[in-house]
Amino acid sequence: MKKHLLMLALASTCFVATQASAMTGDEHKVAKEKIEADYKVAKAQCDTMKDNAKDVCQKEAKGKEDVAKAELEQQYKPSDSNARKVAEEKVKATYEVAKEKCDDQSGDAKSACVKQAKADEEKGKADIKAMKKAM
Repeated sequence: MKKHLLMLALASTCFVATQASAMTGDEHKVAKEKIEADYKVAKAQCDTMKDNAKDVCQKEAKGKEDVAKAELEQQYKPSDSNARKVAEEKVKATYEVAKEKCDDQSGDAKSACVKQAKADEEKGKADIKAMKKAM
């Protein structure tokens, strides 16, 4: 799954890079405000939930915001560094959500879930390091 996410990040980066020259400072500001507004709406939706479902929802909302902001920066100022930042934010968001979902479990199942989430995160980080070397 992480390999799929990395490939998706690279593909979206390439697509975004072709669109980047058209973005002005004002468009960047408006897009950033939209991302922040979308986050507030998503977070408000989470407030209707309870217990761990609320926590998972909040992690998902924050992760989406962070990824969207990183993608926006890559679109506004395309660079290898911003492309890596997008990939890093996706790995981080995926890990945070997976770890939070583990809280619904207990005992050995929870330990295994957390261990798997951490292993997936490490794999994602390794893929990003490989991406750095390839650039």
